[in-house]
Amino acid sequence: MASAAFEEIVEDFEFLPDWEDRYRHVIELGRAMEPLDEALKVPATKVDGCVSQVWLHPEIESGIFSFRGDSDALIVRGLIAVLRALYCGLPVAEVPGVDARRELERLGLNEHLSSQRSNGLRSMVERIGLVAQEKV
Repeated sequence: MASAAFEEIVEDFEFLPDWEDRYRHVIELGRAMEPLDEALKVPATKVDGCVSQVWLHPEIESGIFSFRGDSDALIVRGLIAVLRALYCGLPVAEVPGVDARRELERLGLNEHLSSQRSNGLRSMVERIGLVAQEKV
């Protein structure tokens, strides 16, 4: 079950007629996201496997998962915002069970991202799952 925030993105995508509008919407989601503090942009939070610079900083409070992230690429910042909508607010034990690929397919991202961006997105999802498993 996806979060209400992710369902809102799915609904927004249904109203956007073409992929260019959807792409712009993803970028706007990233622009609206608060930047990650420079002090958190360290090797431990850097995600390997992404063409762009990507950092994900997990935060678990009272068993609830969330993370902040950042990237030097606008579209990747937007993808981080989409992943935040998908995962943040879930009990940490539920995070590894989220079928991110299936959920993201609902947005049609797979057929519109380059193979490099798709690999980077997969790397971010893997990192999120690993961090959550470590905390369970």
